[in-house]
Amino acid sequence: MKSKTVAAWLALVGGPLGLHRFYLRGLGDMIGWLLPIPTALGLYGLERVQEYGQDDVLSWLLVPLLGFTFAGCCLTAIVYGLMAREKWNARFNPSLPEDAEPGGTHWGTIFAIVAALMIGAGVLMASIAFSFQRYFEYQVEEGRRISQ
Repeated sequence: MKSKTVAAWLALVGGPLGLHRFYLRGLGDMIGWLLPIPTALGLYGLERVQEYGQDDVLSWLLVPLLGFTFAGCCLTAIVYGLMAREKWNARFNPSLPEDAEPGGTHWGTIFAIVAALMIGAGVLMASIAFSFQRYFEYQVEEGRRISQ
């Protein structure tokens, strides 16, 4: 039995590592194995920011990968949490009746949805702001360099 609440929390907490995909689809899920790649690249971008500062061009390309991956996993947690019981059980618990308990929404599911919405929106906005700020500053610097 695959619980909607567990899947939503796994997508929120361990989503960038693909834990929710492994829980729902097993260890043979290719997307679950690919999710740690942008996560690792984003963490490498954070390391470059700490080492070279915010003016490092590669870091402002890599850091948003971590943010967008995490925001996407938060969106997945929201989708899982808001999925109807019948649809959840039909997709992930086909051997159970449509109204079986694992597809039900509980307070834990609601808290996962709220946390995913708050954290995901914050991370997404921070990633977009960081990326665009660095991009436009880079464009201004290049424009000044060309004009001189």
